[in-house]
Amino acid sequence: MKAPWLRGFTFIYLLFLYSPILLLPIFAFNASKVVSFPLSGFTTDWFVEMWNDQNLRIAAKNSLIIALSVATLSTILGIFAARASVRYRFPGKAPIMGLIMLPLVLPEMIVAMSLLVVLLSMGVPLSLLTVIMGQVLICTPFAVAILTSAFQSLDRSLEEAAMDLGETQWSTFRLIILPLVMPGILASFLICFTISFDEFIIANFLGSGQPILSVYIFGQFRFPSKVPSMLALGTVLVCMSIILLGFAEYMRRRGIAKAGGQASGGIL
Repeated sequence: MKAPWLRGFTFIYLLFLYSPILLLPIFAFNASKVVSFPLSGFTTDWFVEMWNDQNLRIAAKNSLIIALSVATLSTILGIFAARASVRYRFPGKAPIMGLIMLPLVLPEMIVAMSLLVVLLSMGVPLSLLTVIMGQVLICTPFAVAILTSAFQSLDRSLEEAAMDLGETQWSTFRLIILPLVMPGILASFLICFTISFDEFIIANFLGSGQPILSVYIFGQFRFPSKVPSMLALGTVLVCMSIILLGFAEYMRRRGIAKAGGQASGGIL
Protein backbone atom coordinates (compact mmCIF):
# COMPACT_ATOMS: atom_id res chain seq x y z
CA MET A 1 0.00 0.00 0.00
CA LYS A 2 2.87 2.38 0.74
CA ALA A 3 4.84 1.75 -2.44
CA PRO A 4 2.60 3.80 -4.82
CA TRP A 5 2.65 6.75 -2.42
CA LEU A 6 6.41 6.50 -2.10
CA ARG A 7 6.86 6.43 -5.87
CA GLY A 8 4.54 9.41 -6.22
CA PHE A 9 6.43 11.39 -3.60
CA THR A 10 9.73 10.55 -5.30
CA PHE A 11 8.41 11.70 -8.66
CA ILE A 12 7.11 15.01 -7.24
CA TYR A 13 10.37 15.60 -5.38
CA LEU A 14 12.51 14.97 -8.47
CA LEU A 15 10.22 17.16 -10.59
CA PHE A 16 10.56 20.01 -8.09
CA LEU A 17 14.32 19.52 -7.92
CA TYR A 18 14.97 19.43 -11.66
CA SER A 19 12.26 21.73 -12.98
CA PRO A 20 14.63 24.73 -13.13
CA ILE A 21 16.93 22.69 -15.37
CA LEU A 22 13.98 21.77 -17.58
CA LEU A 23 13.29 25.50 -18.03
CA LEU A 24 16.81 26.18 -19.34
CA PRO A 25 16.27 25.10 -22.96
CA ILE A 26 12.86 26.80 -23.04
CA PHE A 27 14.26 30.25 -22.32
CA ALA A 28 17.50 29.56 -24.22
CA PHE A 29 15.46 29.44 -27.43
CA ASN A 30 13.17 32.31 -26.44
CA ALA A 31 13.47 35.42 -28.64
CA SER A 32 13.05 37.82 -25.73
CA LYS A 33 15.87 38.90 -23.41
CA VAL A 34 13.43 38.85 -20.51
CA VAL A 35 13.18 35.48 -18.78
CA SER A 36 9.44 35.27 -18.32
CA PHE A 37 6.24 33.88 -19.79
CA PRO A 38 4.65 34.20 -22.29
CA LEU A 39 7.41 33.32 -24.75
CA SER A 40 8.14 35.78 -27.55
CA GLY A 41 9.18 33.33 -30.25
CA PHE A 42 11.86 30.88 -31.33
CA THR A 43 15.48 31.94 -31.95
CA THR A 44 19.01 30.55 -31.91
CA ASP A 45 20.67 33.98 -31.63
CA TRP A 46 21.71 33.39 -28.03
CA PHE A 47 23.72 30.31 -29.00
CA VAL A 48 25.47 32.37 -31.71
CA GLU A 49 26.20 35.12 -29.18
CA MET A 50 27.55 32.54 -26.76
CA TRP A 51 29.83 31.05 -29.43
CA ASN A 52 31.23 34.47 -30.40
CA ASP A 53 32.09 35.48 -26.83
CA GLN A 54 35.91 35.54 -26.72
CA ASN A 55 36.07 35.81 -22.91
CA LEU A 56 33.82 32.77 -22.65
CA ARG A 57 36.20 30.80 -24.85
CA ILE A 58 39.14 31.68 -22.59
CA ALA A 59 37.18 30.67 -19.49
CA ALA A 60 36.08 27.42 -21.14
CA LYS A 61 39.68 26.65 -22.12
CA ASN A 62 40.89 27.17 -18.55
CA SER A 63 38.06 25.03 -17.18
CA LEU A 64 38.91 22.29 -19.66
CA ILE A 65 42.56 22.34 -18.55
CA ILE A 66 41.51 22.18 -14.91
CA ALA A 67 38.95 19.41 -15.47
CA LEU A 68 41.35 17.21 -17.45
CA SER A 69 44.09 17.67 -14.84
CA VAL A 70 41.75 17.03 -11.92
CA ALA A 71 40.17 13.97 -13.55
CA THR A 72 43.58 12.47 -14.32
CA LEU A 73 45.10 13.09 -10.88
CA SER A 74 41.97 12.07 -8.97
CA THR A 75 41.64 8.83 -10.94
CA ILE A 76 45.30 7.93 -10.41
CA LEU A 77 45.03 8.61 -6.66
CA GLY A 78 41.74 6.71 -6.62
CA ILE A 79 43.38 3.67 -8.21
CA PHE A 80 46.09 3.58 -5.54
CA ALA A 81 43.67 4.13 -2.64
CA ALA A 82 41.02 1.69 -3.88
CA ARG A 83 43.58 -1.00 -4.66
CA ALA A 84 45.18 -0.65 -1.22
CA SER A 85 41.78 -0.66 0.50
CA VAL A 86 40.52 -3.80 -1.26
CA ARG A 87 43.69 -5.87 -1.55
CA TYR A 88 45.80 -5.15 1.54
CA ARG A 89 45.53 -4.92 5.30
CA PHE A 90 47.64 -2.35 7.11
CA PRO A 91 47.60 -0.49 10.45
CA GLY A 92 45.23 2.46 10.52
CA LYS A 93 43.44 1.38 7.36
CA ALA A 94 39.97 2.48 8.50
CA PRO A 95 41.02 5.96 9.73
CA ILE A 96 43.10 6.58 6.60
CA MET A 97 40.25 5.63 4.26
CA GLY A 98 37.86 7.69 6.35
CA LEU A 99 40.17 10.69 6.02
CA ILE A 100 40.32 10.22 2.23
CA MET A 101 36.51 10.08 2.00
CA LEU A 102 35.97 12.97 4.43
CA PRO A 103 35.47 15.67 1.73
CA LEU A 104 32.29 13.85 0.70
CA VAL A 105 30.57 14.87 3.95
CA LEU A 106 32.29 18.18 4.67
CA PRO A 107 30.58 21.36 3.39
CA GLU A 108 32.48 22.47 0.31
CA MET A 109 32.38 26.07 1.52
CA ILE A 110 34.30 25.10 4.66
CA VAL A 111 36.85 23.14 2.61
CA ALA A 112 37.38 26.08 0.25
CA MET A 113 37.79 28.60 3.08
CA SER A 114 40.23 26.32 4.91
CA LEU A 115 42.33 25.79 1.79
CA LEU A 116 42.36 29.53 1.12
CA VAL A 117 43.61 30.30 4.63
CA VAL A 118 46.29 27.60 4.51
CA LEU A 119 47.57 28.57 1.04
CA LEU A 120 47.73 32.27 1.88
CA SER A 121 49.51 31.58 5.18
CA MET A 122 52.09 29.52 3.28
CA GLY A 123 52.59 32.27 0.71
CA VAL A 124 51.32 30.18 -2.20
CA PRO A 125 49.97 32.45 -4.98
CA LEU A 126 46.44 31.67 -6.10
CA SER A 127 46.24 30.40 -9.67
CA LEU A 128 44.82 27.61 -11.79
CA LEU A 129 47.20 25.26 -9.99
CA THR A 130 45.62 25.97 -6.61
CA VAL A 131 42.18 25.38 -8.14
CA ILE A 132 43.40 22.01 -9.43
CA MET A 133 44.77 21.11 -5.99
CA GLY A 134 41.50 21.99 -4.29
CA GLN A 135 39.33 20.16 -6.78
CA VAL A 136 41.51 17.03 -6.60
CA LEU A 137 40.73 16.96 -2.88
CA ILE A 138 37.01 17.13 -3.66
CA CYS A 139 36.98 14.65 -6.57
CA THR A 140 39.28 11.93 -5.20
CA PRO A 141 36.61 10.43 -2.87
CA PHE A 142 34.29 9.98 -5.87
CA ALA A 143 37.07 8.19 -7.74
CA VAL A 144 37.80 5.98 -4.73
CA ALA A 145 34.13 5.03 -4.34
CA ILE A 146 33.78 4.03 -8.01
CA LEU A 147 37.11 2.20 -8.21
CA THR A 148 36.61 0.37 -4.93
CA SER A 149 33.49 -1.18 -6.43
CA ALA A 150 35.48 -2.12 -9.53
CA PHE A 151 38.31 -3.75 -7.56
CA GLN A 152 35.91 -5.59 -5.24
CA SER A 153 34.21 -7.25 -8.20
CA LEU A 154 37.46 -8.87 -9.35
CA ASP A 155 38.09 -12.57 -8.83
CA ARG A 156 41.30 -12.81 -6.80
CA SER A 157 42.00 -16.26 -8.25
CA LEU A 158 42.88 -14.59 -11.57
CA GLU A 159 45.66 -12.65 -9.89
CA GLU A 160 46.89 -15.71 -8.01
CA ALA A 161 46.90 -17.78 -11.21
CA ALA A 162 48.96 -15.17 -13.05
CA MET A 163 51.54 -15.06 -10.25
CA ASP A 164 51.67 -18.87 -10.15
CA LEU A 165 52.58 -18.77 -13.86
CA GLY A 166 55.59 -16.56 -13.17
CA GLU A 167 54.25 -13.01 -13.39
CA THR A 168 55.43 -10.40 -10.91
CA GLN A 169 53.05 -8.30 -8.83
CA TRP A 170 53.60 -5.31 -11.13
CA SER A 171 53.12 -7.26 -14.37
CA THR A 172 50.02 -8.96 -12.94
CA PHE A 173 48.59 -5.58 -12.01
CA ARG A 174 49.45 -4.09 -15.40
CA LEU A 175 48.40 -7.01 -17.60
CA ILE A 176 45.51 -8.56 -15.64
CA ILE A 177 44.06 -6.16 -13.08
CA LEU A 178 44.11 -2.87 -15.00
CA PRO A 179 42.37 -4.21 -18.14
CA LEU A 180 39.62 -5.73 -16.00
CA VAL A 181 38.98 -2.49 -14.08
CA MET A 182 39.46 -0.21 -17.10
CA PRO A 183 35.70 0.46 -17.43
CA GLY A 184 35.70 1.60 -13.79
CA ILE A 185 38.74 3.79 -14.46
CA LEU A 186 37.00 5.43 -17.40
CA ALA A 187 33.84 5.92 -15.33
CA SER A 188 35.90 7.52 -12.55
CA PHE A 189 37.64 9.81 -15.04
CA LEU A 190 34.35 10.97 -16.59
CA ILE A 191 32.68 11.57 -13.23
CA CYS A 192 35.64 13.58 -11.91
CA PHE A 193 35.82 15.53 -15.17
CA THR A 194 32.12 16.44 -14.94
CA ILE A 195 32.33 17.44 -11.27
CA SER A 196 35.44 19.57 -11.84
CA PHE A 197 34.10 21.26 -14.97
CA ASP A 198 30.89 22.32 -13.18
CA GLU A 199 32.46 23.13 -9.80
CA PHE A 200 32.11 26.74 -8.58
CA ILE A 201 33.02 27.19 -4.90
CA ILE A 202 36.63 25.98 -5.06
CA ALA A 203 37.17 27.84 -8.35
CA ASN A 204 35.78 31.05 -6.88
CA PHE A 205 37.83 30.93 -3.68
CA LEU A 206 41.13 29.67 -5.08
CA GLY A 207 41.06 31.07 -8.62
CA SER A 208 42.07 34.64 -7.69
CA GLY A 209 40.02 36.17 -10.48
CA GLN A 210 41.23 33.76 -13.14
CA PRO A 211 38.74 33.31 -16.02
CA ILE A 212 37.12 29.99 -15.11
CA LEU A 213 33.85 28.99 -16.71
CA SER A 214 31.70 28.53 -13.60
CA VAL A 215 32.95 31.81 -12.09
CA TYR A 216 32.51 33.58 -15.43
CA ILE A 217 28.88 32.41 -15.69
CA PHE A 218 28.18 33.64 -12.16
CA GLY A 219 29.62 37.06 -12.98
CA GLN A 220 27.67 37.42 -16.22
CA PHE A 221 24.33 37.15 -14.43
CA ARG A 222 24.91 40.66 -13.11
CA PHE A 223 24.15 41.95 -16.60
CA PRO A 224 20.56 41.32 -17.79
CA SER A 225 21.60 41.45 -21.46
CA LYS A 226 23.95 38.49 -20.90
CA VAL A 227 21.40 36.23 -19.23
CA PRO A 228 19.97 34.65 -22.44
CA SER A 229 23.41 33.63 -23.73
CA MET A 230 24.24 32.17 -20.30
CA LEU A 231 21.01 30.16 -20.44
CA ALA A 232 22.10 28.87 -23.83
CA LEU A 233 25.46 27.92 -22.35
CA GLY A 234 23.70 26.21 -19.44
CA THR A 235 21.67 24.16 -21.89
CA VAL A 236 24.85 23.01 -23.62
CA LEU A 237 26.54 22.15 -20.31
CA VAL A 238 23.53 20.19 -19.04
CA CYS A 239 23.39 18.14 -22.24
CA MET A 240 27.14 17.51 -22.05
CA SER A 241 26.90 16.45 -18.39
CA ILE A 242 24.03 14.05 -19.11
CA ILE A 243 25.98 12.45 -21.95
CA LEU A 244 29.17 12.07 -19.87
CA LEU A 245 27.34 10.72 -16.82
CA GLY A 246 25.34 8.31 -18.96
CA PHE A 247 28.50 6.99 -20.61
CA ALA A 248 30.23 6.74 -17.22
CA GLU A 249 27.35 4.68 -15.84
CA TYR A 250 27.45 2.45 -18.92
CA MET A 251 31.18 1.85 -18.43
CA ARG A 252 30.70 1.15 -14.72
CA ARG A 253 28.02 -1.45 -15.37
CA ARG A 254 30.06 -2.95 -18.20
CA GLY A 255 33.05 -3.32 -15.89
CA ILE A 256 31.01 -5.07 -13.20
CA ALA A 257 29.44 -7.41 -15.76
CA LYS A 258 32.86 -8.12 -17.29
CA ALA A 259 34.15 -9.17 -13.90
CA GLY A 260 31.21 -11.50 -13.40
CA GLY A 261 29.24 -9.32 -10.98
CA GLN A 262 25.73 -7.96 -11.18
CA ALA A 263 25.27 -4.24 -11.81
CA SER A 264 22.87 -2.56 -9.44
CA GLY A 265 22.24 0.95 -8.25
CA GLY A 266 24.16 3.73 -9.93
CA ILE A 267 27.28 5.87 -9.74
CA LEU A 268 25.36 8.60 -7.98
